[in-house]
Amino acid sequence: MTNETHSLTNKSIPLYPAKTKLQVTIIFFVVLGIYIFSMAWTQRDMVSGLSGALGNMYRVIEKFFPPNFSILPDIWNALAQTIQMAIIATTIAAILTVPLAVLSAQNITTFKPLYYLTRTILNLLRTIPDLVLAVIFVGLFGIGIFPGILALTVFSLGILAKLISETIESVDMNPLEAMRASGGNVFQVIWYALVPQVLPQFTSLVLYVFEINIRASVVLGMVGAGGIGLVLNQQLKFYNYPNAMTIIIVIFVTVLIIEYISNKLREALL
Repeated sequence: MTNETHSLTNKSIPLYPAKTKLQVTIIFFVVLGIYIFSMAWTQRDMVSGLSGALGNMYRVIEKFFPPNFSILPDIWNALAQTIQMAIIATTIAAILTVPLAVLSAQNITTFKPLYYLTRTILNLLRTIPDLVLAVIFVGLFGIGIFPGILALTVFSLGILAKLISETIESVDMNPLEAMRASGGNVFQVIWYALVPQVLPQFTSLVLYVFEINIRASVVLGMVGAGGIGLVLNQQLKFYNYPNAMTIIIVIFVTVLIIEYISNKLREALL
């Protein structure tokens, strides 16, 4: 081996070219500058600056303690309504998702106009936030859990149908082609060749959306969609901070328990 070859092998080859490094460095400092400018601008608009905001935050948080656990018997009904909202909305969305997910899967729906129409509808559903849906349905149907269920159903449908359709598009097509070649109709192909491949992932995604709906139902209650969120909003409006803290703790514990059960179920399925 010559000296020239030895020197070439000893030279470290850069992972990224110099042009890429320069671009990444410029982008990093531009983003950093935006953050610094935003922080300075925000503090300028604050009456007493960041230090005053932190002091106010400490004084407000102090009012939440100690929690008033004596109201626990009065909030179980509202908590049950929140869980019921999530269960009903997730169940309805899961049922409606099945035809929509199949129609929006490119490898199953070969009729392109129907495929693009379904995709467009699902994209429109996902563009509307659940909080906006709750405000609309509360305005239409009044305060209660019914508008909350409708809002969560539409919100869940947009998420589930997209995720399930992407799962369908990634399945092994050989069993489906074999069923078609043996004379199976559309429903037989879907039931015997597609469902067994998608069912575990479908169940896992439904449980995941159910977890999301538990959290979302609390927020929707803040705009009048019923459940424990409505009770929490009332306590905050009346400045009953110890009562509000108790409700927050109950919500936190409930979400943790549901997440734990849901994770165990997903592990068992997958």
